Amino acid sequence: MASGSMVYGIHIDTLDNPGWSIRISLQDTRRQDSVLERKSIERTENDWIQYWIEKQKFHVACGPLNLSEAVEIFVRWCESE
Repeated sequence: MASGSMVYGIHIDTLDNPGWSIRISLQDTRRQDSVLERKSIERTENDWIQYWIEKQKFHVACGPLNLSEAVEIFVRWCESE
């Protein structure tokens, strides 16, 4: 990959608090110019989700048991409008 290239695809990483981090590239999709301020769902210490768009990427951070819910939030957002 050339220096400065855009990275496409989906990246899922673990967080050390614990939890999950997801980054989904929106470049070259119909949603690439979308804007989404940070949204938070705070239930308990381990049951939470935050999601936002930054630099043509949909970002999600969530608690250890919220991975499937985080993916559902992205799918619902992507299919909206």
